[in-house]
Amino acid sequence: MMIRRFFLLSLIALLLGCSPEPVALRNTDLTGATFGRQLSLVDHHGQARTLADFQGRVIVVFFGYTSCPDICPTMLARLADVMKTLDADAPRVQVLFVTVDPERDSAERLKDFVPWFYPTFLGLRGDAGQTRAVTDEFRVFAARKPVEGELGYVIDHSSGAYVFDPAGRLRLYVKDTTSVEDIAADIRLLLRGK
Repeated sequence: MMIRRFFLLSLIALLLGCSPEPVALRNTDLTGATFGRQLSLVDHHGQARTLADFQGRVIVVFFGYTSCPDICPTMLARLADVMKTLDADAPRVQVLFVTVDPERDSAERLKDFVPWFYPTFLGLRGDAGQTRAVTDEFRVFAARKPVEGELGYVIDHSSGAYVFDPAGRLRLYVKDTTSVEDIAADIRLLLRGK
């Protein structure tokens, strides 16, 4: 009886020792999320795009608008630094900037603004209804707020980005204050199939 117990405990210890270590992601893990599953908009070249178009790559989806005074240019610059940090892995990552201001953000305006940060970044847009559908799907807050001056209005909006793995599953939420190193580290893990 004692020998059986010893072998049973040894077997359990061996099995526990062989179990895979959980992946330690640095950003908010959204694995298994039931939102952010679809997106259907037009890019700044006039081509219809869905998330499936980028399957096999890590996709970073960020919502904003070109007249944003601070968060959007800062986050796009940070994501450009992530691409530079990823170096040889950068071609396996696609950043999509989805405008929440289709009234002002024409395809031409997105084409001038978005790739300025990094050449492969794509700006996406839709009409007001399509924009609402995609912000609802991703649970993104976007509210127009009148302001004095030339702009006439600004848009208060969610400021983080959503990251999909190469299999097309929503995996991460990245805050706009996250470091370049933490974003790049998680993207590398996703590229390795973690």
